[in-house]
Amino acid sequence: MLLKSFLAASTAVGLVAGIALVPTDADAQERVRWKMASTFPSSLPQLGTLGKRIEEQLDRVSDGSMQIRFYEPGALVPALEIFDSVSEGSIEAGWSTAGYWVGKVPASPLFSAVPFGPAAGEYIAWLYFGGGQELYEEIFESSNIHPVICGVIAPEASGWFREEITSVDDLSGLKMRFFGLGGKVMEKVGVSTQLIAGGDIYPALELGSIDATEFSMPALDYNLGFYQIAKHYYFPGWHQQSTIFELLINLDEWNGLSDQQQAMIEVVCGDNVRYGLAEGEAIQIEALQKIEAEGVTIHRWPDEVLDQLEAAWLEVVEEEKANDADFARVWESLSTFRDNYQQWRQLGYLD
Repeated sequence: MLLKSFLAASTAVGLVAGIALVPTDADAQERVRWKMASTFPSSLPQLGTLGKRIEEQLDRVSDGSMQIRFYEPGALVPALEIFDSVSEGSIEAGWSTAGYWVGKVPASPLFSAVPFGPAAGEYIAWLYFGGGQELYEEIFESSNIHPVICGVIAPEASGWFREEITSVDDLSGLKMRFFGLGGKVMEKVGVSTQLIAGGDIYPALELGSIDATEFSMPALDYNLGFYQIAKHYYFPGWHQQSTIFELLINLDEWNGLSDQQQAMIEVVCGDNVRYGLAEGEAIQIEALQKIEAEGVTIHRWPDEVLDQLEAAWLEVVEEEKANDADFARVWESLSTFRDNYQQWRQLGYLD
């Protein structure tokens, strides 16, 4: 009789313990286990490492309750198909920059990098306080995507060339990898442009599929080895004075998060903006020294070349405004902010 009572009591305790170990619906709802496809490999300074940092920092601030796992380019979806995959919900999130989606959302490059556009401080001021973020969210959410501003980096270089370029005429006829709206400017001066993912640029340059390329800032360009083929490196990066990076989240998944979970993502991404800007400014010094040591000649574009490129850019703006109402709206917002900001820029900063 005592044995039966003991067994019954043990069984009851076991059942209670078992029930306690089974996650409740509330517990399951609190945990996030997402996949995040990346446009950039995790080995690539800033462009990739900042995406990997989201995974690491979100795990820390949430004490493991929110995990957004970083996947290398192509592991889940091809690098340039992330937008569609997030929109459709086949993956929950993506790490990229909006300029890659110009074929789907013509206004998207204005949330990424603007030729002859603002430096990082001015750019994020417009996004956070000048109406840019609201437009960004409105336009992307029509594609079932919630974008979160999740990084910003310093100015880029504007191109690697096999031969010295002394005038705009020297650009005519070249085949060149070029990003975003800057590519449309280059086409205006006779360049045939292609948008190639980062990992595919070196082979294209080596095989002669392209004659020249731009990609990013010195620390990243050195990492990709362009100096082995092209020995003329040009500045400033008139097409990308600063570049914004994004965490794309399927809108249904975003709306399913609690306010606290959304806030944790926003806090991690806000910290990524701070970290990325500081790191990007710091790592160029050594990279430029290494590039010069490889026999590369570093050039600065003559003013007359920059003037011609800017004139071509203003032509592109008018065409894009006429072709897309959203582009026109975003450009008006950015231009108005920059006009109003100009007095502060001139008074507050040294030339």
